Amino acid sequence: MTVYFEDIQIGDSAEYAKTITEADILMFAAVSGDDNPVHINQEYAEASMFKTRIAHGMLTAGLISTVVGTRLPGNGTIYLSQSTRFKAPVRLGETVTARVTVTELDPAKKRVKFATQCLVKGNVVLEGESLVIAPSRPA
Repeated sequence: MTVYFEDIQIGDSAEYAKTITEADILMFAAVSGDDNPVHINQEYAEASMFKTRIAHGMLTAGLISTVVGTRLPGNGTIYLSQSTRFKAPVRLGETVTARVTVTELDPAKKRVKFATQCLVKGNVVLEGESLVIAPSRPA
């Protein structure tokens, strides 16, 4: 799916939801090399401030990339930057909804700025901003 720059308006938004599984955490640890025991070792995590294992923050943040790369603007989008503030942990079995909302458009550079959020049960677990180059409608 692609939403061309010319069709994007301030206030447009899109979402993607995913339930975080054991496999997601183990695969992310393997791909990223981040084997922090708070993510993969239940005994260690129980002694942490979280009292249980939590998902990698960047796994959660990566769901924003899913939205901009597949929904809005979608195919052909080029990621330029993302700021991220983690507000709460994500635990195994929780469903994360990543949401992007258009806040600025730069027609000269075909850039789109988004307010970004990830939510679990309506609570914000991550917030920030993303900047992308959106594809243009073919001539």
